[in-house]
Amino acid sequence: MEKADNTTPSCEELAVYVEESIVSVTNTYEQSPVVLMVDDVVIGTLRNFSASIGKAKSKKTFNVSAIVASALRNSTVLHYRSTFPDNKRNILYIDTEQGRHHCQQILKRILRLAELPEDKKPDNLLMLALRKFSPKLRLAIVEQAIGTIPDLGLVVIDGIRDFLYDINSPGESTDIISKFMQWTDDRQIHIHTVLHQNKNDEHARGHIGTELNNKAETIMQIEVDKEDKTISVIEAVHIRDREFEPFAFRINEEAMPEPVESYLPKEKKTGRPTKGPFDPDKEIPKNVHRPALNAVFANGNINNYDDYIERLQEGYGLQGIKLGYNKAVKVATLLSDKQMVIKEGKDYAFNPEYHY
Repeated sequence: MEKADNTTPSCEELAVYVEESIVSVTNTYEQSPVVLMVDDVVIGTLRNFSASIGKAKSKKTFNVSAIVASALRNSTVLHYRSTFPDNKRNILYIDTEQGRHHCQQILKRILRLAELPEDKKPDNLLMLALRKFSPKLRLAIVEQAIGTIPDLGLVVIDGIRDFLYDINSPGESTDIISKFMQWTDDRQIHIHTVLHQNKNDEHARGHIGTELNNKAETIMQIEVDKEDKTISVIEAVHIRDREFEPFAFRINEEAMPEPVESYLPKEKKTGRPTKGPFDPDKEIPKNVHRPALNAVFANGNINNYDDYIERLQEGYGLQGIKLGYNKAVKVATLLSDKQMVIKEGKDYAFNPEYHY
C-alpha cells in the first residue's frame, strides 16, 4: 500500500492522479457490496467506514464484540448480520486501550459469541493490542497490517482517539480520517471504529468526532437506558440507509451480551419538536470555536460591531454552524464572557490563549 508523504507531487504524478479520478458517464462502476446490517438495514459496505460512540461504561466494547462475532461467523449475532464475500472473510481487531490480558478476555468473548472454541486460534481473526505504542507508531503498525493481511474484509479499531496526540487538532483529525478513506478504498474493506462521547452532551469527542460525523457511513450510539441501568440501547445517530429500529442488550451471568427481546423503543414525539432558546454554550461543540475564530480574525482585528457579527456568521458557517443575527449576538456574548474575544479600544481581537 502506498504511504502518503509530505512531498509535493510532480506535474506528471498529478496528471496520473487526475486520470485515475475521472468519473465517466459510460463506464460501469460496481456498487460497494453490503457486508454489515442491523436486521435488514445496511450499516456497513466495503470501501466505507462506520463508528460506535457512547459515554464511559455504556458497554461499547461488548457491542463491538458482537459485530466482530457476527463477521467471524458471517451470520447473525444480537441484531448484527454479516454478509462478507468469501475473499473478504479475514478480520483485524485493533485495541488501543487494554493490555494483552484484557484483550484476551475480549477475544474469548468474541469466540463464545461466535460459538467457536476458546482454546483454538481462529483462522480468520487477528487481534493486536497497541496500548504501549505512541500514536504515530500505532498508525504505522495498523497501516502495515492492513496492507499485508490477505483477504481482509473488516477492520475494527477500538480507540480511534489513541491515534492522535491532540483530540481537538483539525490537522491530525483530517489526517486520520483521510487514512481511513485511503485504506478502505485501496483494500476494499470496511472499518468500524469506537469513540467516546463528551461527558456533558451527546457529541462524539473532539474534532475527530466532528470528522467522523461528516465522513462515516453510519454512526451508532450506545447508551445506558435511563430507566434500567442494566440495559444498553443501540440506535442510529447518522446513517445513509434508513434508520434501524433501536435494540437493547444486557450482560448476563456469564459476562456475555444477550438481546433484551422485551425492550420497546421509546416513542419519538410527532410534529415539530419543542426547543428552548438558543444556548451557544450547550449547542456549539467546544472544539468548533477555535477554527471558527481563526477564520473570523483571518485578517486581524475587527473595528466595527456589525462587521464583527457578520464575520461571526461567516466563520461559524464554515464549521457547519448556521447563525442568524440574533444567534450571532448570543455567540458574541459567550465569546466575551469566556475571554475568547476581547475588546482592545474599539477593536474586537481574538485571544488565542483562552481556556474554555
